Amino acid sequence: MLDSYILLIFALILFSTKAFSIFMRRIHLPQVIGALVAGLLLGPGIFHLVAPNETITVFAEIGVIFLLFSAGMETDFKQLRSAFKVSLLVSLIGVAAALGGGFAVALLFGKSTFESFFIGVVIASMSTSITVETLQEMGKLKSKSGTAILGASLLDDIFVIIILAVAMGVGAKGFSLASIGMILLKTVLFFGFALVSGFLVNKFFEMMYNKFGKLRRLSIFAIAYCFLMAYLAEKFGLADITGAYIAGVAFCNTRCAEYVETKIQSLSYLLFTPVFLANIGLHSSFSGMTGSLVLFTAFLTLAAILSKFIGCGLGAKICNYSNRECAQIGAGMIARGEVSFIVASKGIAAAYISSSLFPSVIVVVLVTVLIAPLILKSAFGPAEAEGK
Repeated sequence: MLDSYILLIFALILFSTKAFSIFMRRIHLPQVIGALVAGLLLGPGIFHLVAPNETITVFAEIGVIFLLFSAGMETDFKQLRSAFKVSLLVSLIGVAAALGGGFAVALLFGKSTFESFFIGVVIASMSTSITVETLQEMGKLKSKSGTAILGASLLDDIFVIIILAVAMGVGAKGFSLASIGMILLKTVLFFGFALVSGFLVNKFFEMMYNKFGKLRRLSIFAIAYCFLMAYLAEKFGLADITGAYIAGVAFCNTRCAEYVETKIQSLSYLLFTPVFLANIGLHSSFSGMTGSLVLFTAFLTLAAILSKFIGCGLGAKICNYSNRECAQIGAGMIARGEVSFIVASKGIAAAYISSSLFPSVIVVVLVTVLIAPLILKSAFGPAEAEGK
C-alpha cells in the first residue's frame, strides 16, 4: 500500500523546485540551479525535511532517462556526425586531464598509487544531464558547441566505464587482456545493435506516422524503446543514460519526432525532471568533513573544475574552434554527476578507496553541478543565453 507520506514529499519537492527555479529566472540565473538548491535545503545537508528514499531515487533515475531521451531527439544527427572528431578529442583529453588531476591531488595528500588512480577515475566523467538541462534552457542544445558537448559526454561515459573495468580488475588482481577485450567486445556489440535497431525503429515510426498521423501510441512505443535501450545499455556494461540518448537519436530525423518529444517533455518536466534535480541535493550530506579532508576536498574540487575546462577546451582548440567556443565546450564538461557516485561506490565497496572520501565526492559533484550552469551561461554570453 502506498505510504501517504511520500505524497507530501513529492508535493514539497515539486513546489520548492518550481518556486526556486522561478526565483533564479528572476535574477537571471539558470533555473536548474534553483531546483538543485531546493533539494539541498530540503535534504539532510541543511533542514532535514526530506530524507532520500528508494521511491524518490527511482523517479529521479527515470527523470535522467527522459532527459537524455529528449536530448537525443533534439540532436541534429548530421551535425553530430560532423562534430565526431572534436567530440572524441574533447572527451579523450578531458578524461585524461581529470584523471591526472585527481591522481596528483590524491598523491599529494598521501594516498597510495592505486587509490590515487581510482580517485582520478571518480572525477573523470561528467554529468550529461545537468549540462543538457542548462543547454535546453538556453536554447543552445543544437548549437555547434552544444552538439560537441553532447557527443563528448557520451564518449566520456564509455571511456570511464572501460577505465573503471580495468581499475577493478587490477585491484582484484584479476587483470588480463581477455577481460579488457570482453569489455570492448560488449561495447562494440551494443553499438552495433543500437545502429541496426535504431534504423529499423526509425523506418517503423516513419511508416506509422505516414499511415496514422499523430497518435498517442507513437509516444508510448517510443518510451518503451527508450526504456529497452536503457536496460540493454546497463546489461552491456554501459550507463543506462547512454542507451536512452541513443534511443532518442533514432527518432531525431523522423517527422514524428517533434510530436513525440512534446509528449515526453510534458511528462518529464511536470514530475520526473524536478525530482531528479532535487534528488542530487537530497543526497548531499557533509558529515565527516573534518581536518585535512576539507583541504583535500577543496583541492580535488579545483582539480575537477580546471582539468575539464582546460582539457576539453584544448581538445576543441586543436579542432580549430574559436576561443569562445572552446570556453563554451570546456564549461559544458565541468559538471559531475551520477557516474562519479557509481564509480566511488564501487571503489568503496571493493575497499579500493576509503569510505571517508565519499563526502569529498559529494562536495565535488555538488560544487561542479552548481557552478557549471553559471560558467556555461557566462561562456555563451547574455545575448546567447536568453535562449530561443
